[in-house]
Amino acid sequence: MTTDRSATAAGTSRDWRTFEPVPLTPILAGALEAFYEHGYHGTTVRDIARRVGVTVPALYYHHPSKEALFVTLLLLGTDDVADRAEAAVADADDAVQALSNLTEVVVLHMTTRHKLAALDLEARYLGQESRARYAAPRRRIDALVDRVVADGVESGQFHPTDVHEAARALLGMWQSIARWFRDDGTLSGEEIAARYVPLSLATVGHGG
Repeated sequence: MTTDRSATAAGTSRDWRTFEPVPLTPILAGALEAFYEHGYHGTTVRDIARRVGVTVPALYYHHPSKEALFVTLLLLGTDDVADRAEAAVADADDAVQALSNLTEVVVLHMTTRHKLAALDLEARYLGQESRARYAAPRRRIDALVDRVVADGVESGQFHPTDVHEAARALLGMWQSIARWFRDDGTLSGEEIAARYVPLSLATVGHGG
């Protein structure tokens, strides 16, 4: 396996399975609820200010625009899951364990922090500069998935038709969880992660 464990060794010191509450200011917490309930276009700065109990000028003092608020929240979630994903892969001894860990950590993010994760579905509305900022942590995750699948092919553990297509399929499958997961659902995040690990391994042709 060609995954460079030393390159991400610093990440192994963190507990990538434990998702602490994200520290949000009252304004960010109010904005997250508004974006989750109404989407990016359906949310107004006035609505966020009303939820928080501040004036619109006071809100603008801390965040210059609705887009700035949205990007701040988007990056809080994506930067963190990118760090955790790298730690999870560094914690594995082979490609099968790497993909299992990677699936687990992304699914836990999608469920434990599903309101933050759901913002990804609205990222297409961002301006060019904001999209570029968001693209950086996304590229880290995309590249990591590609690398893990390629490692599995090299080691003979995975047999996908195409590495990049399999990686895209995995990302799409994981990200779709944010569309349907609810806190009051019948399955916990851990249970969903346990179900998605064999699905991910099947997607890359392992064990079939």
